[in-house]
Amino acid sequence: MSEITLSAEIRTETGKKAKSLRRDGKIPGIYYGHGMKNIPLTLPEQTLKPLYSTTATHVINLKLSDGSSHICILRDVQFDPVTERPVHFDLFGLNENEKLAIEVPVKLTGGIPKGVRDGGILQQVMHRVEVSCLPKFIPDHVEVNVETLEINHSIHVRDLAIPNVTIMANENNTVVAVVPPAVVKEAEVVAAAPTGEAPAEPEVIAKGKKAEEGAEEAAVEKPEKAEKPEKKEKPEKK
Repeated sequence: MSEITLSAEIRTETGKKAKSLRRDGKIPGIYYGHGMKNIPLTLPEQTLKPLYSTTATHVINLKLSDGSSHICILRDVQFDPVTERPVHFDLFGLNENEKLAIEVPVKLTGGIPKGVRDGGILQQVMHRVEVSCLPKFIPDHVEVNVETLEINHSIHVRDLAIPNVTIMANENNTVVAVVPPAVVKEAEVVAAAPTGEAPAEPEVIAKGKKAEEGAEEAAVEKPEKAEKPEKKEKPEKK
């Protein structure tokens, strides 16, 4: 566990007034803990950056402008979605006699695994793992040696061992593995027609029903109209 010392100011500006702090290069935050009073703080942006840009877990010795000191960890940082600059941070106070749950990074050691040298692909499934321990036992990171890891072999949570630390993740979860290389199937080659030959035209099949109807109509002759009988002339009256 590594420890760093930070100096912060207790702030009086809250709510919308905190925007003016950011314009001055200061980031508003809060210090809190179990059974502890919340303390609003400010830190210079350049002082806060090393805390969230590193992968290691640090215990912070926080010194405030009122002369008090507190042991804490960085619990959370919120960022502006457009500028990606920090807009708020949370510091969680530690009790030396109270266990806490915290996520720590997973660091792979041992160089290139044997399975990768044999053509496999290294896949790190878990980049952080949750642990429970007393503050003095918080590890900077969890080391996983992958030197002898072969193809189709993996390291699970149950394979990890950290003194004075309980790993909270499911013991069957995979941390890292070496998998076989992906095999790309060759596309099937479709035989082309010989050069110079035109493709055969599809045979057009007439619809049977219409053809039969047409034949019946041709076979049946329309009856001739009957001639009207001639009118007989009436004899002239004398």
